[in-house]
Amino acid sequence: MSTLNGLPVHILLVHIVVVFVPLTALALIVCALSPAVARRCGLLLPVLAFVTVASVPLTTNAGEWLEHNVERNDLVRKHAELGDGMLPWVGGLFLLAVLVWWFTRAASTRSFSGALRIGATVLCAVVAVGAVVDVYRIGDSGAKAAWQDALTSSSDH
Repeated sequence: MSTLNGLPVHILLVHIVVVFVPLTALALIVCALSPAVARRCGLLLPVLAFVTVASVPLTTNAGEWLEHNVERNDLVRKHAELGDGMLPWVGGLFLLAVLVWWFTRAASTRSFSGALRIGATVLCAVVAVGAVVDVYRIGDSGAKAAWQDALTSSSDH
């Protein structure tokens, strides 16, 4: 992937990641905390997580193309390195979303202990927070790489 309507595809796809990672993380935590909400969401949680996990390789692939077509410097390299670490986080979100959906479905026929539910919720929260923090760090480094020399001294007024 390279460009779409003259814009690098990476800068378009990144918006999907920036929206869907926090949305998936929030939905995962809410569904882990509330089985009633998880049952009401049904397949929506794992589908949302799937879209999120699918968007990351598309975005990083487009980012690799962009990396080879812009001036490379330390900021661009840092952004690319951080971007390579996003897939495990969203993979974790997807796996946990499927497990929350599955166990919520199964919970209608059998009960789960409080300790198991608490442990699963804590794990969901840790992965969700980690994914959101990582997407913030990646986005911040990308913004710095893109805008480092874009503002002139006259913009300080």
